[in-house]
Amino acid sequence: MEEIQQLDTGWTFKDTADNSGEWLPAANVPGSIHKDLEHNGQIPDPFVNMNELNARWVAERSWTYRTCFASPPTEVGSVTDLVFKGLDTLATVSLNGAKILEADNMFVEYRVNITEKLKPEHSGANVLEINFASAMLRGRELVKERAHEHRFIAHQTEQGRLPIRKAQYQWGWDWGPILVTAGIWRPIYIHTYASRVDDVWFQAQVSEDLGSVCGKLFAQVSPGRACKVRFTLAKDGQLVFDCESVSDESGQASCAFSLQDPALWYPAGFGKPERYELGATIVSDHHISKTKLIGFRRAELIQESDRSGMSFYFRINNIDIFCGGACWIPADSFLAVTPERYREWMQLLKKGNQNMVRVWGGGIYEDDSFYEACDELGILVWQDFCMACQSTPAYDSFLASLEKEARCNIRRLRTHPSLIIWAGNNEDYEIQEAYGLDYDYADKDPQSWLKSSYPARYVYEHLLPNILEQEDPGVIYHPSSPWSHGKKTTDPTVGDIHQWGIWHRELKPYQEAPTLSGRFVSEFGMVAYPHVETIKSMVTDPGQQYPGSILMDFHNRAIDHERKLLTYMSENFSVDYNLESFTHLTQLVQADALAHTYRSWRRQWRSAGRRECGGVLVWQLNDCWPTISWAVVDYYMVPKPGYYAIRRALTPVAVGVARPFHPWTHGHVDPTIALADRKYEVWIASTEARAREVELQVRFISIRTGKDVAKKIVRRVTVLANGTTEVITDDVDVAMQELAHDKIVPESEDTWDLNQASDFKFPSRHKRGVPPFSLETHDPYIIFARVTDEAGGLLSTDTSWPDPLKYLSWEGRGVQVEVVGEQEVKVTAQKPVKGFVLQEVRDGAALSDNGFDVVPGEAQVVRFERAIGDVNDLRWTFLGAENTLGRTRRRYELP
Repeated sequence: MEEIQQLDTGWTFKDTADNSGEWLPAANVPGSIHKDLEHNGQIPDPFVNMNELNARWVAERSWTYRTCFASPPTEVGSVTDLVFKGLDTLATVSLNGAKILEADNMFVEYRVNITEKLKPEHSGANVLEINFASAMLRGRELVKERAHEHRFIAHQTEQGRLPIRKAQYQWGWDWGPILVTAGIWRPIYIHTYASRVDDVWFQAQVSEDLGSVCGKLFAQVSPGRACKVRFTLAKDGQLVFDCESVSDESGQASCAFSLQDPALWYPAGFGKPERYELGATIVSDHHISKTKLIGFRRAELIQESDRSGMSFYFRINNIDIFCGGACWIPADSFLAVTPERYREWMQLLKKGNQNMVRVWGGGIYEDDSFYEACDELGILVWQDFCMACQSTPAYDSFLASLEKEARCNIRRLRTHPSLIIWAGNNEDYEIQEAYGLDYDYADKDPQSWLKSSYPARYVYEHLLPNILEQEDPGVIYHPSSPWSHGKKTTDPTVGDIHQWGIWHRELKPYQEAPTLSGRFVSEFGMVAYPHVETIKSMVTDPGQQYPGSILMDFHNRAIDHERKLLTYMSENFSVDYNLESFTHLTQLVQADALAHTYRSWRRQWRSAGRRECGGVLVWQLNDCWPTISWAVVDYYMVPKPGYYAIRRALTPVAVGVARPFHPWTHGHVDPTIALADRKYEVWIASTEARAREVELQVRFISIRTGKDVAKKIVRRVTVLANGTTEVITDDVDVAMQELAHDKIVPESEDTWDLNQASDFKFPSRHKRGVPPFSLETHDPYIIFARVTDEAGGLLSTDTSWPDPLKYLSWEGRGVQVEVVGEQEVKVTAQKPVKGFVLQEVRDGAALSDNGFDVVPGEAQVVRFERAIGDVNDLRWTFLGAENTLGRTRRRYELP
């Protein structure tokens, strides 16, 4: 017999200090105190206006939850456990007035034997109470208590978050509110059994030739005793392996296995993510069993010395994988994410041609359904341990709790083929550098690290890798993100980097992206406003719905956000402060920045032996509340144009075109240099397994007239498999000689590399025989590249515009929008159009493309995921449009 009874109904709660006796109904279990209070009208929605401020008091109170349940029927010899999948966070649990558990870690599952503590069957209900103490207040107390032995340093809000093993982002981040939760955040259930299978897992190695997989299958049964266990492996319902084993006295059973010609798990875009069903059954009258879907793959992190330093890229099943993807934060401040919602998020990621998601260390170890969706869809997972931007303590009780947390979550996640790498934390080594904490890379004695001013090194370079080796031998581990083998974390030649030279630090122009790459860029990004209707859902006062209002600023937590965002906007565009126009411009800034970074860094994937950049992960995919942030998809799952910019840059075969960067904001610079420079480059990046023949077309089109100003270039190109093919390093056709100036001469032995652009001096045009530059006669042009396959099918396009766009004139674009089917729209233009955006609907209804450029003679067809109706039901905008969003086009309201 094995019975599970969920305890998800009948819960009430109250302020622990309130002796009035009033208990209020909980909205949902699992849930959180804030949503329960909101459900009962005790606080307003913290996501709206400045209501968050009216909810911060909640975190400084203790809260008690209570429910009653009948004792389950039992048989002689059976056991009844109370299982807590997640308690948030400092919880004292009592059953029928007797304390049964003290919990202090949000990330640990607890199981308590209550067989002898239950009331006899039919003798009345059992009373279960859980008291949640204030994590915020206890954290502050611990900082004071431990100040003599540890220097608590926390970026992003207060130090009190560090000693509490809880989702750190809830103390507030530069994209999220201060909403420190409490409550039952994962299921509670009663488990009655005579025996059970606690876990089933495997350790295996795929052979170098991929022809076989062999290893061991494991199961843990309870109670610990010798019993017969049957192991099975099945593929598509067909049994492919079967054996029996006897467990030892601790309850662990194992057996060796091997498969010939296994169906392997591949990342999206490189093959099918094949999976097997692994089962373990206790061979008895009841046949108690546990099954999991697993996958076999050969996974390597390639860190080899080369001429640029040391590589950092992943090789899966002998294929070098360029990892294009995004960083993931918790999708809700209150962690209310269903399995269906997780799958929708990962589907959206895959639709965007992304193949990796990084679970950031300031959040949580996500629900099983998150990783199951990644397994199914072929999304690689980079998993941080849950520490971020801090000097992590290392006193005994903290280490003991962290060890339980690590073992619990490694065991829970180790069978997921999508989870490809564990990293020790997020940016903690940057804290070490910023504050000059002790770090001698040559010192390899872990005990000495504990005595230093940076004891966190003990956690990241000793404790966690040792636990991983015990629980999941051979899994890839990286001490931190970023981490550079003892060098500065900003060193672009080794390890991974977080590239915040754009936006943070120097506020470099995003046009300099080619010079800012690293061996693996695991963070970078640009802030943008969300969907206009998302803004109106979080700022409900029409009088506050304008850029820079107090409520708008309240929903932008990025430090110095106005200075930084306006710098990028005003450098590149003529700024319009109408909300719809301003929103559109912020989104264009983000999309342009991401287009530059993804295309130029993917270009540096190069070829085997020259993997100069192994991956690019944008900060960030998602939001935890309606806000203004770096997210490329907003809280309501509406993609911003930046999402589509990434999608275009990560197509399997992607063309790129670029001009040299000439700064226009430096003092005494000649702004006409950039306008007159005729140098350009074209390349094609491919992730396909085989070389292929394509046709490349390059056009030069007047922005003013829409006419071609030079002869179109047409070339047949053999595109290198899984690498970059450099195609053109040239000047514009001789028909544009009036724009000529002194050429920049390459200094390297290779074709001219945009990485070197910032090292070149400005050429001088003002020489004898060169006509003076004239704005009246200058005819700026775009460079448009398109690549088609042998059958003429479109594979990719890219457009290079002269910078800055604010110097250009946008009159009379001649845009036409036509509904050509139930779900399709065709967009054409007589003159080049920048940043055409169709408004979208909520809840992940992504379009086939958006935020794109429109080129004369090149129709853009966009497919919706629903019927469109009449063209007048649509609204759109583009750079310089008179009918900006919300002015003359009907809005889609958020439900």
